[in-house]
Amino acid sequence: MLQAVWVSSPGRWTLREPTCHRGGKQTSWKCRFVRTIIQHPCQRHDTKRPGKVRMLKKIQICLCFFFVSGILYEISLLSSCFFSYVPMSKHFLTPEQVLNLGKSIIFLETTERLEPPPLVSCSVESAARIYQDRPIILFMKGLTNDTALDLNSSYAAFSLLSSMKNVFIFPLQMEIVFQETPLLQWYNQVVPEQEKNWVHVSSDASRLALIWKYGGIYMDTDVISIRPIPEESFLAAQKSRFSSNGIFGFPAHHKFIWDCMENFVLKYNGNIWGNQGPFLMTRMLKTICNLTDFKGTEDHRCQNISFLNPQRFYPIPYPAWGRYYQVWDKSPNFNHSYALHLWNFMNHNRKAVVAGSNTLAEKLYKAYCPTTYEDLIQNAELRDFTRSEDVA
Repeated sequence: MLQAVWVSSPGRWTLREPTCHRGGKQTSWKCRFVRTIIQHPCQRHDTKRPGKVRMLKKIQICLCFFFVSGILYEISLLSSCFFSYVPMSKHFLTPEQVLNLGKSIIFLETTERLEPPPLVSCSVESAARIYQDRPIILFMKGLTNDTALDLNSSYAAFSLLSSMKNVFIFPLQMEIVFQETPLLQWYNQVVPEQEKNWVHVSSDASRLALIWKYGGIYMDTDVISIRPIPEESFLAAQKSRFSSNGIFGFPAHHKFIWDCMENFVLKYNGNIWGNQGPFLMTRMLKTICNLTDFKGTEDHRCQNISFLNPQRFYPIPYPAWGRYYQVWDKSPNFNHSYALHLWNFMNHNRKAVVAGSNTLAEKLYKAYCPTTYEDLIQNAELRDFTRSEDVA
């Protein structure tokens, strides 16, 4: 049974009513039973002795009250009836409590840095805006349980992201994440200091374990969401017959993800970039699907997995990644896309969004992460200008 999560935003409290009807149909026997109890209260006993009547009435009222309260409490634990926002600080919640709601959007930061750069902030903010009814979780390797996120004014992005009601920032504790998965044995044997691509390899492993345990969607921190993804079980094609692992989604305990974790360990080679990432997803998909070239903008489907067209997330392929930071005569509409991957690995942080540059990336920031744009981009430009004036 899912746990109820109590969440607050500074100065804003809201409580969502139970959605016990969908399309005119009642969704659970508990919702129907509560309605029956409310509409048909307990009957009074008919007796001639007034003292016993009063006592029986009190007993019946108490029993009815406790019975209805118990049923309502059970309903509050069902995500199908409640997804509540009620007054309790987000800092009292554990990752498990939030993840157990299901359908989380998960981001990972496997470096030790503590300040999310603007592109990371934009990715998280855009997801929080597109998926307002789902938890958005950013796991950060550099955090500890004692880190006070929104109290640390030196980290502007923390304050920005933690103020969003459905955004949660947690420490990434791999020794816990890999529990009860095939990856735990690998993790206990590997020596991170000797790994050439540890930041990427540890991220590849963590995303598999989290999605297998809890379900939801994993996204890289350079993915800007522009509309909801309608699929539950999907992989994203980077090109024909080749899958990325920068964004994918599955329900909890899906066999494909378990098989990927087993192959991760069996075929492990940390010296080859992507061997545990996109190459892993591609070779595992090929074991169950006869992959063919995409024609037009159609998606492919194999068994219960959707293999989504490259246009869904990679309309600008990686050799042309620099076009995001160029000025376009006419900006593309991305009508066939759910999100856009900005290829930060290719960029190596050389190019950034600059206020007033009129680049495609700046337009995306304005449209899909306006708070990040205003707070982290425009304000940074203003601070730099003020600082240069003071020097002069």
